[in-house]
Order: sequence, then structure tokens, then C-alpha cells
Amino acid sequence: MTLRFAALASGSKGNCLVAEAGGTRVLLDCGLAPREAARRLAHAGLAPRDLRAILLTHEHGDHAGHALGFARRHALPVWLTEGTLHGLLAERHSAEGVALRVFDPRSPFALGDLQIWPFAVPHDAREPVQYVLSDGAARLGVLTDLGTGAPQVEAALSELDALVLECNHDEAMLRSGTYPAWLKARIAGPFGHLSNAAAARLLGSLERSRLQHVIAAHLSQQNNRPELARAALAGALGCAPAWIGVATQDSGCGWRALG
Repeated sequence: MTLRFAALASGSKGNCLVAEAGGTRVLLDCGLAPREAARRLAHAGLAPRDLRAILLTHEHGDHAGHALGFARRHALPVWLTEGTLHGLLAERHSAEGVALRVFDPRSPFALGDLQIWPFAVPHDAREPVQYVLSDGAARLGVLTDLGTGAPQVEAALSELDALVLECNHDEAMLRSGTYPAWLKARIAGPFGHLSNAAAARLLGSLERSRLQHVIAAHLSQQNNRPELARAALAGALGCAPAWIGVATQDSGCGWRALG
């Protein structure tokens, strides 16, 4: 059995990642419209019927805006925290006809051949989590949408084989950019998004001896560039920038296998 993953899209216009172990495939977040999510799944060689479930990190539209609609259309259960559910309902998303599985963010659970470890993160949502997924041997960490590292984050991400890591913005580009002051403050704040430099510091604090893949994710199209994110993470790892992958808004990133 091999654990593998692919990002279908990553950025402020929609996030979606698929992970697979054995015969179990899950969609992590669904910020893409149902037709577009199905199209990108097909590009990855999958169809919605191949999925076991949708896992949500939090209720923001670029991560969960189309999750309930996609789940309803394809009869998929949605796993989420109670806070995320309340956040979706407060935004007038309908959960009618959707099988909801509310979990405790402090407790791991299993979906077929995948073991799931959720962990809490500092972000301006009601009860946001990120995930470590495993096939029992290899471990994939997915970490987007958080303002700063925290002890529970570092603990959750120890001894990973692959990491999808938010590199939202370059600090200088954000400061000099066209966003209004309140939005710059939100993005750069402790409950906003990781900069390239903050992501590099977090990566540098982890036990990294098993890492086979590092993917820079959730890059701002206005306030970042792939080469800046790559350089920052490569500096933390002491590797060539070309070794760092980038998940983009338009095409995500292709399959990566762990083994």
C-alpha cells in the first residue's frame, strides 16, 4: 500500500487536495465549484465516485464554499468540526441531504486505509484544523491557513514524509501592495496566513529527516511569487530551490507518492 497525494488547486480562489492509500481516497477541502472539482479530479485520473469522503479544515469559502454541494451531488459524507459546521450554517450553506460527521479535533479517526490526525491551528475561523494523513507507514502533513506556528502544530508535524505548507505572501510585497490596510493587517496577523519567512522558520523547527516532498501552497497571486516561496523553504532545508514543489491556483500539483 502506498500513500500518495495531489493538489487539485491551491490559493485564495479555491483549495482542493486528494489523498489516497490502498482503496481509500479522500478530498481535503472543496473550494472549487462541483463541475470544476470533477474536471480536475478527472485530470488526476479519478472521478467523484472514487472518493470515500470530504475532510474540511474550516468554513472559509475558498476551502469549504462548495463542499456541501459537491457532497450532496455525489453522496459523500463530510467530516468537519462542530465549529466549522456552525460557520457554514451561519453563512447560509444548506446541509440538507448531506451526511455530516462531526469530529473532536483532538481525536484521530480512520477512513478505510487512511488514518487521520486533525490538529487545531491559529486562524480566524470558528474551529479550524489541519491534518496529518497516514497509511500506517508514511505520513503526509497538510498545513495551510494559519497565522503563526504553535507548539501543537510543531508536535503534529514531527517525522513527516511529505508536507504541504502554506507560503501565502512575501512580507515586503504585502506591505507595498495595493490591499487595504485592514486586509494587510489580517493577513499578516497571528490568525491570518503564513509568510514565506514564517513558513521557513516553522519548517526549520521540525524534525525533517524523513521528508521526501515539500510543497509550497496557498501562494497569493498578488503578494507572492513561486521563486520566492521556493527560495525561502529551500533555505530552511539546505536544498536546491528546484527540489521544492509548488501547488498553484490553476493546476495544483501532480501526484506525489510516498514510499
